Amino acid sequence: MKSKPPSLEELDLMLALCRHGSLSACAREMGVSTAYISKRLAQLEQRLGLKLFHRTTRRLSLTEVGETCVEWGQRVLDTSRDLMDALSAERSIPRGLLRVCSSSGYGRSRVAPVLSELVKQYVELEVELELIDRPVDLLIEGFHLDIRLGEVTEPGLICRRIAGNQRILCASPAYLQQAPVLHELADLQNHQCLVIRERDQQPGRWVLQGPHGEEIVRVRGALSSNNGESVRQWIVDGHGVGLRSAWDVAPYLRNRKLVRVLPQYCQDANVYAVYPSRLASSARLRVCVEFLADRLRCRSAMTC
Repeated sequence: MKSKPPSLEELDLMLALCRHGSLSACAREMGVSTAYISKRLAQLEQRLGLKLFHRTTRRLSLTEVGETCVEWGQRVLDTSRDLMDALSAERSIPRGLLRVCSSSGYGRSRVAPVLSELVKQYVELEVELELIDRPVDLLIEGFHLDIRLGEVTEPGLICRRIAGNQRILCASPAYLQQAPVLHELADLQNHQCLVIRERDQQPGRWVLQGPHGEEIVRVRGALSSNNGESVRQWIVDGHGVGLRSAWDVAPYLRNRKLVRVLPQYCQDANVYAVYPSRLASSARLRVCVEFLADRLRCRSAMTC
């Protein structure tokens, strides 16, 4: 007798285990016990007669057949959700799960509040938001939407600009009082510069638009981070010059805790909604992108 293929719920479990890499992390996400997840996985493997994961005391890793199952499972789940999108589009009611990612600073301060408004208005939507300060592969990691600052270069993705933004150079008054003069871009090489490892650029290499077009300057300093909020605080604390988004430092410029330097230079870091081309007709995605564009455009206008 042929074994019954995995259900959509079982495929969803497999993908969650693959994403988290451990039984306990998957259990926390689903709000159940680790023992329950372990039992469900064992039942699935027994029914299929296949070993899907290698287990250690701490980690799970896919077997070769598990990789095949996950690859096809993602397609099956995506197709199922696309079907529901098509049906909901006919009814004009967005519903179902939407997995969204963004960088930690922008995601926490701007995207999360808008998503809170969104699910109040569309009660049949479910939204998972992950804040990630690294490059994200939407297709492999299973995200439906990335709200991203800066350039988008990957093929096979739709990229829509939903809000304007620039990164600008700034420093604290205390730092500037004791630092070398700063008249032109090359002078930054004589300064402590606070480097953030942004998702869209190489660390220590600032590409800026100025009076002579695009210019590149190499910078370095004693402090660097992949977290923008930490770098902003270091700038306020007087550790050096930073390149931060206008929306992020606008309140500090207004209360004079920070001063803009070399104002003739800036870096484009507009806000984009990025999603796989296959989701272009998704009702839940379309509603979410339009909602984010409306709210984020207004908030960018107020702060930049």
